[in-house]
Amino acid sequence: MSDVRVIIQRDSEREERVVTTGTTAAELFAGERSIIAARVAGELKDLSYEVQDGETVEGVEISSEDGLDILRHSTAHVMAQAVQELFPEAKLGIGPPVRDGFYYDFDVEKPFTPEDLKAIEKKMQEIQKRGQRFSRRVVTDEAAREELADEPYKLELIGLKGSASHDDGADVEVGAGELTIYDNIDAKTGDLCWKDLCRGPHLPTTRNIPAFKLMRNAAAYWRGSEKNPMLQRIYGTAWPSKEELKAHLEFLAEAEKRDHRKLGSELDLFSVPEQIGSGLAVFHPKGGIIRRVMEDYSRRRHEEEGYEFVYTPHATKGKLFETSGHLDWYADGMYPPMQLDEGVDYYLKPMNCPMHNLIFDARGRSYRELPLRLFEFGTVYRYEKSGVVHGLTRARGFTQDDAHIYCTREQMSEELDKTLTFVLNLLRDYGLTDFYLELSTKDPEKFVGSDEAWEEATETLRQVAEKQGLPLVPDPGGAAFYGPKISVQAKDAIGRTWQMSTIQLDFNLPERFDLEYTAADGTKTRPVMIHRALFGSIERFFAVLLEHYAGAFPAWLAPVQAIGIPIGDAHVEYLEKFADAARKQGLRVEVDSSSDRMQKKIRNAQKQKVPFMVIAGDEDMANGAVSFRYRDGSQENGIPVDEAIAKIAKVVEERAQV
Repeated sequence: MSDVRVIIQRDSEREERVVTTGTTAAELFAGERSIIAARVAGELKDLSYEVQDGETVEGVEISSEDGLDILRHSTAHVMAQAVQELFPEAKLGIGPPVRDGFYYDFDVEKPFTPEDLKAIEKKMQEIQKRGQRFSRRVVTDEAAREELADEPYKLELIGLKGSASHDDGADVEVGAGELTIYDNIDAKTGDLCWKDLCRGPHLPTTRNIPAFKLMRNAAAYWRGSEKNPMLQRIYGTAWPSKEELKAHLEFLAEAEKRDHRKLGSELDLFSVPEQIGSGLAVFHPKGGIIRRVMEDYSRRRHEEEGYEFVYTPHATKGKLFETSGHLDWYADGMYPPMQLDEGVDYYLKPMNCPMHNLIFDARGRSYRELPLRLFEFGTVYRYEKSGVVHGLTRARGFTQDDAHIYCTREQMSEELDKTLTFVLNLLRDYGLTDFYLELSTKDPEKFVGSDEAWEEATETLRQVAEKQGLPLVPDPGGAAFYGPKISVQAKDAIGRTWQMSTIQLDFNLPERFDLEYTAADGTKTRPVMIHRALFGSIERFFAVLLEHYAGAFPAWLAPVQAIGIPIGDAHVEYLEKFADAARKQGLRVEVDSSSDRMQKKIRNAQKQKVPFMVIAGDEDMANGAVSFRYRDGSQENGIPVDEAIAKIAKVVEERAQV
């Protein structure tokens, strides 16, 4: 046996070790139970991999991003094995890891029921306890086709070798290199229990799966295309410990309580009527109040920052989007054209920027006018597939708080700095405070303009982002076709991350629209264009705030800021006078004069998450006072009427939460 010299990498520490030929990665990390795979020369390997001379080997912890993917993909294999043991006729699709879990698609005669999922989960627990080994085996294309002759979807994947997509999960099965099958081997007898086409790597055995749960099932087209057969998808989740699984399930329960679609219905804020269509919402009066207050505050802050308001139509001739490049690069996201005026194509606009360029170009511009900041609440329409439409967060029609800033090259850095600072401060005003920034750079397959312009724009954005002192995360290839962008990522009250504002630096659309201004020396010069959406869309931001606050908006945003609750009928008129006085100060106050008992009125107000319940009885009337009851059940008694109104007004003015 000859010696093999390897380097074991642990964070920044490197340990050189001499081992015998045939030593596996598992032996290098013997006793380290949290290590479930290895990274060798940047590639993930099973722990059964035999290390080679001169290689650097790094252990992959089960709780790392790669480790979680391996855990979840291994659990997906166990689920598929369980399904085929219970439903032998089931044909296998794809089973990739996804955020916080995994799924696997199956072709079966009828959809799975909740009882089926319970039986599958029980069978998975049996397989997990058996401690079956995941064993990698290299096969030729021909051998794989012969072995998997009864699996039509696997046969299709074999034909994709080298061109499999990450978008539909096919790349977990086949890559550009050798083809492999993973066998599940009985730990005691060595018999083959089950097998699947897969790139791997996997956990050493099924016993290495600490905790899992099946969540739900749904219909899904094979490889995401409506032209393909409809399969049945089972979703599950897996975690490194039972405690983490429990915490995740509690998180999901809390997230479900906060689901904006559920709260929107319960609080009578908005709906998406079937008669109008998927992804097209209507706001009810209470939701309309919240939206108006959001927009009004935003308008006021924009006016203070020197923005000018513009308005543009919802539809335009297609020629405009040929000029902008949207028909070349964004046609799949646009609604089909309407043919009007003897065959002229008109489109619902997916973006406001081309129209703002026409406003800039409507007359000659001087350097003295720059920076010119144009702002619009502009409704746009994007054709999203029905499977991805989700309440207000992924819609087909929505209103962007869209700004386009035209400035000189010299003003560019300062303007970007001011814009990003303004954006972050305004988001803080709405109650979001935990941010990081993401820098999206050029997609090498989908861009317009020169490499030099992109490099300058990207570096400028990087410097501006770093000034904020927030974490900056790269997003390679994530930019729009016309320029790089900074996006503000905000965490909500339960730790979820939402993409909020975006700021894009664009040298290309001014070129395509031939935009010019007259410089100080009289020459015609091209402006720089900054695209900026603060909320992203009003609808989506509304949904984020609704979930962030779990419907309990701070008083300045709440549709009803205070509700009068009389102890008896004799106190209704007294509270009506209180409400009238409060309304004169711009407060939104109602009185519950229904025949319900007082306790029922309090419960109703709590369900509607009203910030202030204003209660009055005989003693309050005698003293010219009221009592406050808050959403958490606490109470403050005997507050003089003028003082009570002033207190509500102060909380609203300060945008405080109560």
